[in-house]
Amino acid sequence: MSAVIDIEKCTACESCVDICPASAISMEDGKAKIDADLCVDCETCVDECPSEAISME
Repeated sequence: MSAVIDIEKCTACESCVDICPASAISMEDGKAKIDADLCVDCETCVDECPSEAISME
C-alpha cells in the first residue's frame, strides 16, 4: 500500500510535504504528489491532511 492523493480535494496547503518522514511528497503544478517508491506507508500524511485528500491504497 502507498498513499494516494485526490488532486480534486488537495488545497496545496503543504502540510503533508512538511510532515512526511521519507520526503516522498512534493508539490507539482500546485498540488501534492507522492513518490510511491519513497513512500514508507506510515500514514502520517493521511492523518495530517486537513482536506482528507490522502488515502492509502
